Amino acid sequence: MAERPTPLKGRGGRFLGSLGYACRGVRILLASEANARIHAVATILVVGAGWYWGISRGEWLAVLLAVGLVWLGEGMNSAIEAVVDLVSPGEHPLAGRAKDLAAGAVLCAAVVAGAIGVVVFGGRVGGLLGWW
Repeated sequence: MAERPTPLKGRGGRFLGSLGYACRGVRILLASEANARIHAVATILVVGAGWYWGISRGEWLAVLLAVGLVWLGEGMNSAIEAVVDLVSPGEHPLAGRAKDLAAGAVLCAAVVAGAIGVVVFGGRVGGLLGWW
């Protein structure tokens, strides 16, 4: 009788293989996209600030959701740009539109994340700098 696959490994190691591909995608994102490296620094700073100020559970949820939203947007933007470059190596109005829309989605995510950052950390940073 064949051995039953474990939930973690799955048949043929599909889960671990998929995890490997995902990790490779994150490495590619960080290596090839300057904005992703900026997001990485911002993520470290925000998590550090949350730890330093001991933000509440609800604030952590908002911050983590915002960080995840920006990372999701950046990854999807990079993937869309790569696919558009593959299928339309020359300039084409629809290719430019697709890239602009994807970049706009990242901008929207970053604006929302910034607003959440102001709500969560604004008073703390202001107090630290003596603004109020």
